[in-house]
Amino acid sequence: MSLIGLTGGIGSGKTAVSDLLGGHGAGIIDTDKISHQITASGGTAIPLITKAFGADFIDPHGALNRSKMRALVFEDSSARQVLEQITHPLIQEETVKQALELAKSGVPYLVFVVPLLMESGFWTKLIDYLVVVDCLEKTQIQRVMHRNNMARLDVENILKAQTSRNARIAAANAVIENQGSLDELKPAVLKLHQQLLKILEEPLGSS
Repeated sequence: MSLIGLTGGIGSGKTAVSDLLGGHGAGIIDTDKISHQITASGGTAIPLITKAFGADFIDPHGALNRSKMRALVFEDSSARQVLEQITHPLIQEETVKQALELAKSGVPYLVFVVPLLMESGFWTKLIDYLVVVDCLEKTQIQRVMHRNNMARLDVENILKAQTSRNARIAAANAVIENQGSLDELKPAVLKLHQQLLKILEEPLGSS
């Protein structure tokens, strides 16, 4: 089964694209959702985060205080490494579990939605085909400010910490432009789905 990596900068529309691909029958594993799951109240990462960073980084509901942690890891690279050493193995474990379950269900291909795929040696080695969701940086900023109620400077700092737009596009096997509305996005995603199915058929046709 082919493994498709789906990535893009913050606010590019990865979830919209993956939701549409899922509607066409693809198996979707969203690592960002898994990350939220393990850092929610009762999540498997919470005891380890509490031990490493202290109870101050846990909110009153028992979940990770994401804004406080975000501020810390942007200022302190060693703190980022500690957090990643906690969360990445747990995310990968749940990813494998979901992938195996979806593979058994008969989906035509698997899509791994990974926000920081380009930054990760693990994911770049795993996938067979890379899809990048792209839009103008100013659009990303506007979307994230509206969606997450974040200040412009905070969004700009996140963008600076991510792989550049040009580097993502250069590495991509396919690029989905998501500058407009959902209705404008749908035909592009359908075309991508058909393209992926054709790629899957090629080895069978040549055997």
